[in-house]
Amino acid sequence: MNPRVESVTTTEDYQLIVVFTNGEKAVFDCSYLLDFGVFKELRDTSYFKQARVEYGTVTWPNEQDICPDTLYEDSVKEPQKTTRNNTLR
Repeated sequence: MNPRVESVTTTEDYQLIVVFTNGEKAVFDCSYLLDFGVFKELRDTSYFKQARVEYGTVTWPNEQDICPDTLYEDSVKEPQKTTRNNTLR
């Protein structure tokens, strides 16, 4: 099972910046959805900015949502920061 969404912020160019429950941060581009059915309403940037996290996924007030698995699998992940273990053994 993929991780769920912990937090979301929006950008002016229809992208979601998502933090998942496993700590990964990623960018999901919603622009390709704007010509389809219920997602056409997201073209209004003030409405798009109303994105929120509900039940582990991203939703909007008029019940649009994106599957959390889609958000995870189709997003561009930020590189994970690695810590260096300086302990000598």
